[in-house]
Amino acid sequence: MTRGVAEIGFACREGATRLASLYQTDPLRVLFPLAEPDEPTQAVIVTTSGGLVAGDRIDVAVRLGDRAAAHVTASAAEKIYRSLGATTEIAQSLTVGAGATLEFLPPETILFEGARLRRKTVIDLAASAGFLGGEIVVFGRRARGERLTRGFLHDAWEVRHGGRLAWGDALHLEGDIAKTIDDPACFDSAAGFATLILSPLGRKPRKFIDCARHTQAAAAAGVRGGVTVLGGLLVARWLADDAMALRRAFADLACHLRSEAMGLPRRMPRIWHV
Repeated sequence: MTRGVAEIGFACREGATRLASLYQTDPLRVLFPLAEPDEPTQAVIVTTSGGLVAGDRIDVAVRLGDRAAAHVTASAAEKIYRSLGATTEIAQSLTVGAGATLEFLPPETILFEGARLRRKTVIDLAASAGFLGGEIVVFGRRARGERLTRGFLHDAWEVRHGGRLAWGDALHLEGDIAKTIDDPACFDSAAGFATLILSPLGRKPRKFIDCARHTQAAAAAGVRGGVTVLGGLLVARWLADDAMALRRAFADLACHLRSEAMGLPRRMPRIWHV
């Protein structure tokens, strides 16, 4: 069992976003690759152990000062290994100051058969902050024929905007997980699911709902999606029969929204394709 911490602070100084603070402990490391000229400052979180085992705890905190802009991701899919009883815990805290914009777009989390994961993500946005972020969760290693039939997952989100709770959501899976995943009223045998959240800087999220639905409709066969606006946020969701198709659908909409709502290139940063 291990306790990993990554605390990253950015500040806007002389018109540029600069690293203001950094604290990290094994097995987490933070890399800062040179971003392309039209991309924001980048931070890449690396799990040096190659995955998380039962009883591991990971704490990630990202803080952007006023007018700062950053893209935070991870170097690879996060693997949650099988547990004999203990639970892996991940706490993510994201704070975005006035006029600042944060992209938090890590690759997928893969739950091995028998994995136990409790994760909570708390996002605190200033009233004038911009945010684009989400998650992809894959049920088992489908390429080798593994499905998630037992284990534990409690995955919670809490978004505060201007000091008020804008959106809260929690997924709890336990017991006969295979039955829940196969249920047509639940996951309908999907290989995984994804969520993407947008708080556009200085604009109304409803302006982007039609184009988001159009982008979702163009996804590959076997990918089902929906998008809505609530609490001042645009929230998109997907289910997919194939993990790679799910990743592509998530990235396609992220590319569209980062361009239309955040003023960034209509592409994912290079690290996403490594």
